[in-house]
Parts: sequence; C-alpha cells; structure tokens
Amino acid sequence: MPKTLLGLAAIGLAAGASIFAMPQKSDAQGAPVRIAYVDPLSGPMAGIGDTGLKNFQYILEEINAKGGVLGGRKLEIVPYDNKLNAQETIVQVQKAIDDGIRIITQGNGTAFAIAISEFVTKYNERNPGKEVVYLNYAAVDPILTNAKCSYWHFRWDANTEQKMAAITNFLQNRKDVKKMYLINQDYAFGQGVRDLAVKMLKEKRSDIEIVGNELHPLAKVTDFSPYIAKIKASGADSVITGNWGSDMALLVKAAADAGLQVNFFTFYAGGTGGPTAIKQANLSDRVYAVGEGFANIDHKPAHAFEKGLRAKYGVSLFYPRGVNQMRMLAAAINQAKSDDPKKFAAVLHGMKFEVFNGGEGTMRADDHQFIQPLYMASFGPLKAGQEFDEEKTGWGWTIAGKIDAKDTLVPTTCKMNKPS
Repeated sequence: MPKTLLGLAAIGLAAGASIFAMPQKSDAQGAPVRIAYVDPLSGPMAGIGDTGLKNFQYILEEINAKGGVLGGRKLEIVPYDNKLNAQETIVQVQKAIDDGIRIITQGNGTAFAIAISEFVTKYNERNPGKEVVYLNYAAVDPILTNAKCSYWHFRWDANTEQKMAAITNFLQNRKDVKKMYLINQDYAFGQGVRDLAVKMLKEKRSDIEIVGNELHPLAKVTDFSPYIAKIKASGADSVITGNWGSDMALLVKAAADAGLQVNFFTFYAGGTGGPTAIKQANLSDRVYAVGEGFANIDHKPAHAFEKGLRAKYGVSLFYPRGVNQMRMLAAAINQAKSDDPKKFAAVLHGMKFEVFNGGEGTMRADDHQFIQPLYMASFGPLKAGQEFDEEKTGWGWTIAGKIDAKDTLVPTTCKMNKPS
C-alpha cells in the first residue's frame, strides 16, 4: 500500500469502527429500519435488478449480524419493481412512502434517478417532519450533483465525468489505440458518455480518430449484429460504451458471433451476462471496466465478504459502493441516534469512511457526490493467486490501474439548499 494511503486507511478505520458502535436502545427497538429498493425486477433488465437486490440483502445481513442499528434494530431491504419505467418509478416511490418507508435506494437509469430526486425534494418541502432521503448507488449523470443537486440525494457511484476522466487518463498510455468507435444507449446517461468521450479524447488523445458515434434505444435491441457490422466496417480498434445490463451483454455477444477483436472500454461490463459474453468472444484482457472495486483486489476483508456473498446467493458483488452506502447509512443512523432522515442526513453530509476495498472515501458536502479511489480492470483468464472468477467462466478481473480519490475530483456547480 502506498505510504499516503496508509494514513488514509488509519483515518478510515477509525471512521469505519463507528458502524457497529452501539448507542442506547431506543423506544422503537424491534421495528426494522426499512429501505425501499426501487429498480427493475421484471422485463429485460430484471437480471440486473435481481442481482442488485441479492447484493443489498447480503450487505444488510452482515450489518444486522453485527448488531444492526440503534442498539439492535435490523435494517431491511424492501423491493419495489419500477419495470424500468419513469412513471412506474414514481408510483413505486409513493407506494413505499405510503408504506411508511423514508429511505429510498435506486440506481439503474439516470432519468428515473432525476425523477426520484425531484419527487423527494418536493415531497420534503410539503411534508416537514416526514422527510424522505434518496440513496443513489448507480445513476451517474453529473446533473444530479450539479444543476439538479438536492440535499436529500446522496450518490455513492462515481459520476460519468469522473469515470470518463479515468478511462481517458488510462488511454493516454495506450498508444496502440488509434481508432475509436462510440456506441451508447439513447438517453441522458448514454448521451453524457458520448459527449464526454468526444470532449476528453480531444483534450487528452487528439490523435485518436473517432470513426463512429452511435446511439441505440435503451433495452430495446435484441440483436446487435447490425451495430457490430458497422464497427467492423469502420476499422475501429477500440470501442467506448456506457452500455449496461442486457445492452452490454448482447453487444459483446454480437461481437463474439462476428469474430470482432477490438478493445472495449466500459463502465459496466461486469453486469449480468457480460462476463459470459466476453469469454465467448475470447476477448482476453481486451475488455476494460472502470469502477470503485473489483473482486481480486488484494484486500482481505473484501475477500471474506465476497466469499460469503457467493456462498449464500451464488452471485458476485456487483456493487462495492453498495457496501459503502449501507455501512455509512448504519454508521450515520447510530451517530445521529435516530432513523429520522433529517437527522442522519446531516451526518452523511461530509462524512468520511473507510471504503470496501481499502482507502478513504468522502461524501462531499458541496454536492453529495462520494469521492473514492477508482480502478481500471481488464477481464481475462485468472492470474496466479487470484481467487475470483465471474459467472463460472474461469475468467476474472485484473487491476490495470488505480486512481487515488484526490485525483478523481471534478468541480461542481451545485448550489445546495440545506434545510434549516
């Protein structure tokens, strides 16, 4: 571990230790603190939603096994199926609130995230004393921590700008990359990935020629072979894509069918079906992903967690940030001595914490964007000493680069209205 991180880890250990600090028992002891999980549990993205739900169930089981919160109360995740539909998302959030739940978590789909953030903010304005908080674990449009920031929204995933900065920094040392094809989902997130890729490649690798730039409908394409044919015809040696869920897996599957051998620089190649498709395409160490953690990072506590999750639910940890989110929530509730969102949100605001794969993270008070170390990883046959493959392929993630938290900072235009 670099010397600078040793000090940070020590700070983080101190912060992390407060997760399981046992405050005095409250009058509400016995009732679980419920968290509404609002994500797709049916339709083409159900696999992503279901795996995420299992991730969160295991995370809460770990916290509960160590005492829960507020002197023995358990945390409970309650699923609500938004069917990957914006209108249904708000219906489900309202249903959760009607059920008495005041903590919402969601991650899949920026448009839905914006809708939730705006709904929660307006709800809280109309209902003082009954505030609801939104914990965002994966919707990464920068607008949520800039023009549309809200005091009641907290994001644990790195935003699109941070991730694209990591990818393009990585590309500065990849002189073999000369022709890039951009393919993304046609909605706010995908458009953001596209625009940032064009901007940052021009700034950092102006010699890379963008030979294709295409958007496709979100979760509507069942056969990506026409898109792959275009990539092949363009002469691209690499692809940047923010595709996630079935759109990522089907894209790589079509590449396998066509025998396309290019590099993929991605945000979410590790989602359901992605690793299997990469193995089938025989793209050994040619698919890269940026993220806050990967299973084979040498950090023993994370390995123990990963083993436990796989043994119980048969899935890998999609969301190290989900662990950070829930452990910080538990710590904030305990520190506030209350599950009232207004009280524990004040603790999360600016909170420092030891992150899942080691090192320190900070929930930036300016915009509620979590600042944390990021990694670039490639997917290929397991290397000597690596324990974890993905989807029983015999292939796993290998770290290709690390970006310290301080180097992931991007400015914010957020003008946050704090409650009085």
